Amino acid sequence: MRFTDFHQLAFYLLVLAGAAVPLGLHMARVFKGERTFLDSVMKPLEGMFYRFIHIEAGAEMRWTQYSHALLAFNLAGAAFLYLLMRLQALLPLNHPGLSGAAPDLTFNTAVSFMTNTNWQAYGGETTLSHFVQMLGMTVQNFLSAATGIAVAMALMRGFKRNECSTIGNFWFDVTRALTFVLLPLSIIFAIFLVSQGVPQNLSPHAEISTLEGGRQLIAQGPVASQEAIKIIGTNGGGFFNVNSAHPYENPNALSNFFHLFFIFLIPAALCVTFGRMMKDWRHGLVLLAAMLILFIAGYALTCHFENSGNTMINQAMGGRSLPNMEGKEVRFGITASSLYGVITTAASCGAVNSMHDSYTPLGGMILLLNIVIGEVIFGGVGAGFYGIILFAILTVFIAGLMVGRTPEYLGKKIGAFEIKMVMIAVLTAPAVILVFTAISVLIPAGKAGITNPGPHGLTQVLYAFSSPANNNGSAFAGIQCNSHFYNVLTGLAMLMGRFLVIIPVLAIAGSMAMKRSIPLSRGTFPTTGPLFAALLVFVILMVGALTFFPVLSLGPVIEHLQMQGGTWH
Repeated sequence: MRFTDFHQLAFYLLVLAGAAVPLGLHMARVFKGERTFLDSVMKPLEGMFYRFIHIEAGAEMRWTQYSHALLAFNLAGAAFLYLLMRLQALLPLNHPGLSGAAPDLTFNTAVSFMTNTNWQAYGGETTLSHFVQMLGMTVQNFLSAATGIAVAMALMRGFKRNECSTIGNFWFDVTRALTFVLLPLSIIFAIFLVSQGVPQNLSPHAEISTLEGGRQLIAQGPVASQEAIKIIGTNGGGFFNVNSAHPYENPNALSNFFHLFFIFLIPAALCVTFGRMMKDWRHGLVLLAAMLILFIAGYALTCHFENSGNTMINQAMGGRSLPNMEGKEVRFGITASSLYGVITTAASCGAVNSMHDSYTPLGGMILLLNIVIGEVIFGGVGAGFYGIILFAILTVFIAGLMVGRTPEYLGKKIGAFEIKMVMIAVLTAPAVILVFTAISVLIPAGKAGITNPGPHGLTQVLYAFSSPANNNGSAFAGIQCNSHFYNVLTGLAMLMGRFLVIIPVLAIAGSMAMKRSIPLSRGTFPTTGPLFAALLVFVILMVGALTFFPVLSLGPVIEHLQMQGGTWH
């Protein structure tokens, strides 16, 4: 890393830490039902919602009941979004007169926004009206993010409670996530974005004259409100086709910095919340340390590869080392683009300010690795926390096997049931990615979407299923994915990657809550020190990265060797 790269990273982490601690403590009070400074404003809104849906927020749920409520809530949201998109032509605020989206694209999009993936096989400004963007995409951004936070809180309660059959109330958790966390942060960020020039209006496209005398339509609309929750909720779905590379979504370096700040804010704060809930801040700190190790390593490597540039171009320029600016905005440059790329893939956000398809082979591979190892390097809101907890359980299980003791985590014994649930959750995404990628490169319908032959084409397909299966949503952008084949298959990947992780996590929460806490002994493997953090990082890399080593060797690694040998095309 150059000095400027390190300087920007250090400043970013300092600001992030300064905000994550108070937010994490605030969320601990929110979900414990304690008094907060937002009570006078948000309590009436919360009560109104409970009365509207006729539920008792204090009624505790078993993990099965919690799962049923979560599934019903999310499926209803997806069905509502599907209807909005299909009936778009009949709805108001449709200034361009757009028709309803095709059934397969509508299915893919509804599933995408419901699962917090926000994979977009369409261009926002050319496909969706203002009404659908507001009532459909923006609302679902809030709901999917709140779902992830709710699952994280249920898991924390599972470890905290002792011989208890319940893990909380889904409606309480999701409502509190919306009213006390997501909505206040989004209002603040949206106002800031408007101050930087991001549009927030209901106006039709503006028609202007170009310097050449031609006519051009400039799309605008309620951008700031969707942009705020897209970033804060680690959703990533852009109002515009080019996402956060568009000056209306991300106008300048200051807005870009706050994009990055808000993407990591809640995932980092949840580690603080965890430490507070467990009454030992070291439990949250060790998870945060593991995340930071993986994140900083990924950023350093990406900066190095992008600053080194294309070997063939460097040779043609007389040996000069030119940075790879292809697909990047000049107003951001290499450092800010690389940092954005690493953060958005590490956080399962999917927003982009540069085109990942144009990164160097190994620079793009780091972004892909961030995704395929699972939602653990900060991850999506809530999803990153329960993702790394799964690996923490797996780590103590492996450590227990090494020393011949029954594994324990947070004072609870880890049994066969918990390990089975962990393996279902951890192996679902790799299985979906590898199987669907193999199908796509073998049959004509899959190969029809590949725009580049050879290793790069394989990387495009691998990324196209890695991103949906891990609920990231970013794309390599080179593959033609708006087809019946890819819309259906990536839709299934999103559903499996989301709910075949959430359901096992809730099952673990229910199982842990029913167990009796065990006092620490001399034989207990410590889970609050540097050794555990290092072992956790090792397990994440071994289980996550090595699973994909063969296919990565056939894709970006071979592409890099071709570039080095002068045969890249």
